[in-house]
Amino acid sequence: MKIKNTPKGIILLILAMSSSAFAEIGSVKILSPKDGSIVRDTLKMDYDVIPGPSGDHVHMYADGKEVDVIKKLKGQYTFKKLSSGKRELCIKIVDKGHTPIGVEKCIHVVVE
Repeated sequence: MKIKNTPKGIILLILAMSSSAFAEIGSVKILSPKDGSIVRDTLKMDYDVIPGPSGDHVHMYADGKEVDVIKKLKGQYTFKKLSSGKRELCIKIVDKGHTPIGVEKCIHVVVE
């Protein structure tokens, strides 16, 4: 594909369409800690969620178990004391009835 010869308007249209489709389904970003991190002491997760039209809020999970319900879509969440070892941490977008809509993000960390 030759981007040099493609009119700027077409490129902008493609970008606009892809970002609007992205917003329609929602998204979850875990900004920190990074996947595979080694964590000591208190585990704080920085996140940013776009709920999309079907989503309402998020549920936090540790090792497959729901640990909290969060209405704030952007910020920092502190996980309560996690035991040592490899842990899976997830954020799932849910609807008003607390049903996951299928948009989630998980990371693995090692707690020391």
